[in-house]
Amino acid sequence: MMGEYRAEFPADRRYARNHMWALPIAGGSLRFGFTAYAVRLLQDVYFLDWILESGAPLVEKQEIGQIESQKAEASLFSPMSGQLTKINLALLEDPSAINVNTYDAGWLFEITGEGDSLLSPNDYLKHLAAVWKVTQQTIKGQMNE
Repeated sequence: MMGEYRAEFPADRRYARNHMWALPIAGGSLRFGFTAYAVRLLQDVYFLDWILESGAPLVEKQEIGQIESQKAEASLFSPMSGQLTKINLALLEDPSAINVNTYDAGWLFEITGEGDSLLSPNDYLKHLAAVWKVTQQTIKGQMNE
């Protein structure tokens, strides 16, 4: 639960500390998207842009794009090191799938790499519990209080 809101976390994925899910797909890549937790924080995503193209090498926490939503304008960072193999180009035209189909059509990109820093669903839930106080302040706009 996020306060009074229920956030879904499919158990067939791994998770990144920057609130992205990772689903293994054919060919050894991992497909990434925002978790329901991230979508709840962002609220309606209405703009997405990438500063890298498919084939680019990545290091964990490297800036890869920007996002704008009802709540925030922010940079997006790679959840792991590897090679960016595919970007969901449909989201550039219409990012609403991020809001309504978070764990399927709302996927963001695919990366080939080890993914050693990714968390199990249980470890991700522990991470969320550890950052919940700061998250509540962020939701309420109280970061500087």
